[in-house]
Amino acid sequence: MKPTLLVLAAGMGSRYGGVKQIDAVGMHNETLLDFGVFDAKNSGYGKVVFIIRKDIEKDFRERLFDRIARNMDAEYVFQSLDSLLTAEEVKKSEGRAKPWGTIHALLCAKDAIKTPFTVVNADDYYGRTAYQDLGAYLSQLDNDATTHAMVGYVLENTMSKSGSVSRGICKVKDSMLVTMEENTKIEYTADGGIVSHLDRGDEKLTGKEIVSMNFFGFTPKVFDSFVPYWEAFKKDNITAPKAECLLPNGAGKMVEDGEGTIKVLTSQERWFGMTYPEDKKIVVEELRKKIAEGYYPEKLWEK
Repeated sequence: MKPTLLVLAAGMGSRYGGVKQIDAVGMHNETLLDFGVFDAKNSGYGKVVFIIRKDIEKDFRERLFDRIARNMDAEYVFQSLDSLLTAEEVKKSEGRAKPWGTIHALLCAKDAIKTPFTVVNADDYYGRTAYQDLGAYLSQLDNDATTHAMVGYVLENTMSKSGSVSRGICKVKDSMLVTMEENTKIEYTADGGIVSHLDRGDEKLTGKEIVSMNFFGFTPKVFDSFVPYWEAFKKDNITAPKAECLLPNGAGKMVEDGEGTIKVLTSQERWFGMTYPEDKKIVVEELRKKIAEGYYPEKLWEK
């Protein structure tokens, strides 16, 4: 069974300052996401599903989707502030501008997922080996399996010099995830160290921690855990204007509750991505290097 690629592309891009998912970085106006889909297609994935906002649909189609759809089975679904909310919940959450988070995004795409699937962010570069390894693992699973997986990265390989990053800090034993906690503001200190700013206070990190970059591999069975997790989150946070239902936290709770396992496939790839406007130059340079080395063709798609 060929796995599906599920792309989280509905983020507002507040730190980047624009719709970074469709910003050109390749030599023929390819986006960073083009490179990820190219890697997935060549790693055995059979379909790609994008989660987007309605207001970027026209630009998204013109800048990315129509090209992808000529080269791979593709569709997109919408995530909006009133998706998966009752009329009463919509009223209670009036005034909210921030998306509901990555668990909410996954549930918006639930009906489009028919096979084991990989989740990725639209604005991160993960490396081809990650798609190959996770794709091979998922292709062996049936839809009811509870033995999920993720690709973990070394924290120091995923930091940005432009500002803070959000990462899920993982505890791993015998290649299996034990716990995972989303840290939404990790950054370098003035002396070159790394610190995570948490509600309970600042915590120093070594840089060697294994972190989640939202590169997960699930079977459709995972929705049996994520649906009630989302419902409980709404009950507690429906009036909170900035609370987010985050994938690392939901996946971590699934493991802690014994509803599934997550095998950690550790990658030594060095991340780059488009979190801040300053990052675009770095992304362009890194991709140029890979093209010059023959890792990617100068033009990704023939059509």
